Amino acid sequence: MSPPSRQSPTTVYLLPLSDDGSPDVPGSYIYLPPPTTPVWSVRFAIEGASSMCRQGSLWVNIPAEGKEFDRHDYREYRLTPDFNRTIEIDIPIHQAGSFGYYITYSPLPDFSTDPVPTPQPTRTPTHYIDVMPKLTVQNETLPLEALSIFSVISKFMGKYPTDWEKHLMGIGQRGYNMVHFTPLMMRGDSNSPYSIYDQHQFDKNVFPNGEKDVAEMISKMENEYGLLGLTDVVWNHTANNSKWLEEHPEAGYNVVTAPWLEASYELDTALLQLSRDLQQLGLPTTLRSVEDLNKIMENVKTRCIGGTRLWEYYVINVDRDCRAAVDAWMGDRVAFADTEYKKVGLGGVDEVKDWPLKRKADWLIEKALVGGDRMGARFRRLIKPEVAAGLLCLLFGRYDSRTNGPSDERAAYGTMQQFLNEVNLQFYRDYDADVAVIMDQVSNRTKYMRLDDHGPKLGAINDEHPLIESYFTRLPANETTSKHDPRSLALVNNGWIWAADAMRDNAGPQSRAYLRREVIVWGDCVKLRYGSGPQDNPFLWDFMAKYTRLMAKYFTAFRIDNCHSTPIHLAEYMLDEARKVRPNLAIAAELFSGSEEMDYMFVKRLGISCLIREAMQAWTTQEVSRLVHMHSGRPIGSFEVDEISHADATQQVNGTSNGTAPTRNEVIHRIKQSPVHALFMDCTHDNEVPAQKRDARDTLPNAALVAMCSSAIGSVMGYDEIYPQLIELVHETRLYVSPYSTGAPIKVHAGENGIGPIKKLLNQTHTLMGKDGYDETYIDHQGEYITVHRVHPQSRKGYFLIAHTAFPGYGNGNAGFGPVKLPGTKAKPVGSYMLDVDVSPESKSAVMNDKRYLRGLPSRTRELRNVQVNTSGYDSVISIPEKFPPGSIALFETWIPSAEHSEGLDKFVTSGGRDAFKDLDLTDLNFVLYRAEPEERDASDGKDGSYTIPGNGTLVYCGLQGWWSVLKDVVRNNNLGHPICQHLRDGPWALDYNVGRLERMAQKPAYSNLKAPASWMRERFAAIQKLPSFLLPRYFAMSIQTAYNAAFERGIELMARNVRDGQKFLKGLSMVSVQVTGHMNNASLWPKKMVPSMAAGLPHFASEWARVWGRDSFISLRGLYLGTGHYEDAREHILAFASVLKHGMIPNLLNAGRLPRYNSRDSIWFFLQNCQDYVKIVPNGIGLFQETVQRRFLPYDDTWFSWDDPRAYSTASTMEDIIQEAIQRHASGLSFREYNAGPSLDSQMKSEGFNIEIHPDWNTGIIYGGNQWNCGTWMDKMGESEKAGNKGVPGTPRDGASVEITGLLYSTLKWLDELHNRAQYKYSGVSISSDLEHGENTITFGEWAAKIKANFERCYYIPLDPADDSKYDVNSRIVNRRGIYKDLHHSGKEYEDYQLRPNFPVAMTVAPDLFDPDHALKALEIVDHVLVGPCGMKTLDPSDLNYRGYYINSEDSTDFHTAKGRNYHQGPEWLWPRGFFLRALMKFDMMRRKTKEEKVECFQQVTRRLRGCVDHLKTNPWAGLTELTQKDGEFCADSCPTQSWSASAIIDVYHDASEYGLD
Repeated sequence: MSPPSRQSPTTVYLLPLSDDGSPDVPGSYIYLPPPTTPVWSVRFAIEGASSMCRQGSLWVNIPAEGKEFDRHDYREYRLTPDFNRTIEIDIPIHQAGSFGYYITYSPLPDFSTDPVPTPQPTRTPTHYIDVMPKLTVQNETLPLEALSIFSVISKFMGKYPTDWEKHLMGIGQRGYNMVHFTPLMMRGDSNSPYSIYDQHQFDKNVFPNGEKDVAEMISKMENEYGLLGLTDVVWNHTANNSKWLEEHPEAGYNVVTAPWLEASYELDTALLQLSRDLQQLGLPTTLRSVEDLNKIMENVKTRCIGGTRLWEYYVINVDRDCRAAVDAWMGDRVAFADTEYKKVGLGGVDEVKDWPLKRKADWLIEKALVGGDRMGARFRRLIKPEVAAGLLCLLFGRYDSRTNGPSDERAAYGTMQQFLNEVNLQFYRDYDADVAVIMDQVSNRTKYMRLDDHGPKLGAINDEHPLIESYFTRLPANETTSKHDPRSLALVNNGWIWAADAMRDNAGPQSRAYLRREVIVWGDCVKLRYGSGPQDNPFLWDFMAKYTRLMAKYFTAFRIDNCHSTPIHLAEYMLDEARKVRPNLAIAAELFSGSEEMDYMFVKRLGISCLIREAMQAWTTQEVSRLVHMHSGRPIGSFEVDEISHADATQQVNGTSNGTAPTRNEVIHRIKQSPVHALFMDCTHDNEVPAQKRDARDTLPNAALVAMCSSAIGSVMGYDEIYPQLIELVHETRLYVSPYSTGAPIKVHAGENGIGPIKKLLNQTHTLMGKDGYDETYIDHQGEYITVHRVHPQSRKGYFLIAHTAFPGYGNGNAGFGPVKLPGTKAKPVGSYMLDVDVSPESKSAVMNDKRYLRGLPSRTRELRNVQVNTSGYDSVISIPEKFPPGSIALFETWIPSAEHSEGLDKFVTSGGRDAFKDLDLTDLNFVLYRAEPEERDASDGKDGSYTIPGNGTLVYCGLQGWWSVLKDVVRNNNLGHPICQHLRDGPWALDYNVGRLERMAQKPAYSNLKAPASWMRERFAAIQKLPSFLLPRYFAMSIQTAYNAAFERGIELMARNVRDGQKFLKGLSMVSVQVTGHMNNASLWPKKMVPSMAAGLPHFASEWARVWGRDSFISLRGLYLGTGHYEDAREHILAFASVLKHGMIPNLLNAGRLPRYNSRDSIWFFLQNCQDYVKIVPNGIGLFQETVQRRFLPYDDTWFSWDDPRAYSTASTMEDIIQEAIQRHASGLSFREYNAGPSLDSQMKSEGFNIEIHPDWNTGIIYGGNQWNCGTWMDKMGESEKAGNKGVPGTPRDGASVEITGLLYSTLKWLDELHNRAQYKYSGVSISSDLEHGENTITFGEWAAKIKANFERCYYIPLDPADDSKYDVNSRIVNRRGIYKDLHHSGKEYEDYQLRPNFPVAMTVAPDLFDPDHALKALEIVDHVLVGPCGMKTLDPSDLNYRGYYINSEDSTDFHTAKGRNYHQGPEWLWPRGFFLRALMKFDMMRRKTKEEKVECFQQVTRRLRGCVDHLKTNPWAGLTELTQKDGEFCADSCPTQSWSASAIIDVYHDASEYGLD
């Protein structure tokens, strides 16, 4: 389907996609908030000319409104290519879960003029978007971060409903809001909650009415106690006595369903038999020493491993396979497995005979081995006899019964026997390695179970406790099982492996874990075999899906038991089934994959809400601090990552006119980098309690620290009661008892018997912070103490905790903890408590020896009354009393008075920006956003400059872009440790600087529009200066970001429609026009008139004589001014340079017209091309011809005089006359010496270089000029090194006829001829000398152009085939590369004509009809392969002997080629030629493109070649494109970091692309 029409939802989460379809967001984990009403959307944003759009479609399985989620039901959204737009597709989110998307497309083929294979359609990997569930209880929404979960082992809860309801009421009264139940189903023989006997039946002993009882319980929990339900789901295994296994043994792994386990089963059986035979064999049955164990292990090796002949599962049967091979040889059943053997001659036979034995064996393994893919039956591995017979043929020849006899048969057998014994060597090595592992595993496990002090010391080896834990459950023989193959009745038990691969099936064909005895097995659980999908085990999938739906019917959340061992495709399927029943299902999981990357994969694909983590895993206060830090959200004062935080929440619609943009009510959020969320437990039922692992008093501070975390938190029954030890899950039979399960109300107070009342306070605080979004936290660890301050990012309200942890050896004092200062923050005590626990042996014994109930240790919480809060101004100082022993906490409520703005400080800071900046013009924006150091000093009479941040350096701009270039990465990475942050905390200097420069400039009449932005900024900074210093980085960044966005958007409003509607990259490039154009007192375009002027680049070409260059201006003008709609700036620059026309040339250095320098032969032609562009692009642009221009010099007069001479600007000409003068002077020929020639003009140039010669050849119409001592084109580097001897020797003189000048000349002539023919230009041609053939003294523009066209290919083309050289002006001996166009014609050094450089694409762009289209496209293909770099274009063919790819201007070596940067244009990669190359590529490639699809492919080829520029613009602090790079795109330190023509040339590409129709 086509993308849906956008209904402009209130909230949008922007998901930009990279060119490979992956999410272009920090990290790669996309975790979005719950669905809301009104609905919010995910906006997929894809570049319109991305290769993904080539016959591309976005596929998403996000269900439409009212539709049920189906993982395999992907909706299609066609990606309609558009070179000038970003494709945006909004997908509303109506439900929670894990959703996938991918893109199908036809890959872009390599660019070629020859036919290339059509790439096959392909698709990207599936990427995932996780949407949080929306949880509600008693009509209140509970974010995941607000959950306080209480875990119970269901079998200890007592009698239902009486005992259960008392416990549940007490849990609810303590402030918990969710209960985690271990499985409530019928349990197996072991009585373990996780060994489920019947997945469809609730425990009848607890719930006699089955589902009815459970439904009533859940209803009462939610409606009366405010508790949601969470249950474990167990998919990996079932109880070993599950009755349904007898009907369906195929549900497990047995030697029928998993034949690779046969060896494992044989070994397991042998080990059990040895266990039974120990006494009979005279071996010890009670182990008292390692020596006893070693005696048994000797028998394991001989009787179990040797006795089962275990090696037979590894090796081939040599006798069998030898006989089969010889029989095949004798019977002429021969197959040659390798084609080389089919062609083998005598030499080949000898070679095979000479192979060493191992090579022959390796060949047999590679070509003839069958059954090597996995384990199986004995001697499953075999050698294909026909292939082995082929090897015998090569060694013995074909068997012939007439000549061969028994001796040959024996020889062949013996030879093959040698080969196969060699083959078996590797298999025996594998066997030996596995046997070593088996011996280690059995020995170590037995030692742990029976000898080690930290093990269970099982005692005697007998039938109840055999030598080993069996890896197989052997189903009973009965009427039901008799229907099955007996081999199917031994089922693999489940278990776990240290550091196992979570994606590998440990009982699968590629694992030998069960054979190697690596599994720590659960003997009461049978591992379930799901295969690759429901088709592999229909009963099992259906049975477990019903179980899963039953759980989802009643429980709000699942805990996936043993998630890391759960096949991920199974978990996906089951969760899909569950979400059909309960769409807002929360998922918790224990996941120990050992890899963060693997954790992310499980989380993304399953939509896991949180992973279970536990504070009791920490052994020190420092480690506790680390864990709390991991789960505490962002640091206090963190940055806001959205472009606009709260206010100004409307967004301009693309394509509206300046200043009148209608808006859509839309808030766009950028997707933040998200960690995997946690369910952070103070303790779980799997790990030891504080009384065991630490000090029992740590129960309180550990719980308080967990409660302060910005995540779901949890606890376990017995923690609040202070149980003395971990409850043994399987064998324990006592029931819970709790002082909080009496039915009496629980109030926050200090008292006896646990921490429950204090836990209520902690849980209430945690839930409040989670609901309201307190997601910023500061954690500090000092010795025995941890302090946590958690605050709301907008209101700045918070809670502050001091926790004195309790670990062995901490004593009873306050450990010398000093006063805590909270700058700018008020604090009010909430409660301070300490915990005493009686851990005497008598108390422990009494509690642990209770036969009926599980009880806590005697304990008491006490209130601490001497905690003091003193205030000093806005600061608070908290002091704790001397009596604050380990196990104490103090909790405070905090707020920041200076953040209590009437509108809310965030809203105030981020509002009003658009209105404040709405009246700025382009010149205003140049000052507000940019201004390099020299520009700022010019505007301030030398008083102001760029700002320097200690530890960071000087900002590149004085305006907002300078600040934002630093801040954007700081904000994106939340880098509060960056030097700019510390600088802001240290003082208000940055705030004063920004306000001050705006206010001072606003006093000038030309900048009066800046008063509104200055006032806006002063008001915001005045508000944030009152804040504590630690908040200044956040609010300064928000203010700067708001101002920057408002100014940037205002700049885009003032652009042409194609920019306003264009991609972000085009907008960024277009703002370079604002960046480089501004008022300069020392560098106007006119000597007496102040107008904005274009800098060639910043900061190198910012001011005075170096700012305005003729060539640079007119390579840049089309893109930066005409392409952005800045027509007045274009006109002003054209008229200014026209005013200084002299010698028929415009100056390369303008110098405000005061001291122009005329030494560039190409500038006039770029100027004339821009006049042509202006006339064609600007509405009524033809009016340019009648513009009157005051002349700096007299027309057709080479006399030089000063700018203040009376003759200067005394005469005027129309633009029409000036253009004609330029053409006529070139037609007549030019010969002059530069004014003021000598060292004062150019200290590097030799005297000959100041001589300017230009003349036409009227046989061809081509203009020639220059000499070997000057460099009159853009490749204008003059040698400067006396040491290297290159001073005065140009690196690239490019004398003769430069190809781009010839193209520009032709373009101008053709244009003027067309205008004259339409009576829009009064001149028809030019006068020429009278010594031509036929005595002509005039020539029309059309005739002149025709001469050039008739001779261009002959003069410039270098044919691919040397046989065609005679048709062209080619010296075959000098040609280096063919199929290209010469860079020059008739230069001073002939080889320079033939150099491949990126200049002929300029001629192709402006004068495409000069070129043979086939020749042109092939030449562009060669340029693409040879010269195109990551960002720029190599300025010389790397195969050229003069190529030097690294430019270092300061190099003072003796290398003639590179010293003082002489190789500026001899290889380094310049960016502006890339634009002309891409424009030429479009022109000529489009000529061969007929269909819409083919034309789109052309755009996509261009887009692919823009990637480096796109990436560069994103990362360049100067917010532009650099001048050049070193070889292969490496950074060049001497490059001007933002160059006008670099950006302009790429804008031109987009301008041209917009003119191509696709139909």
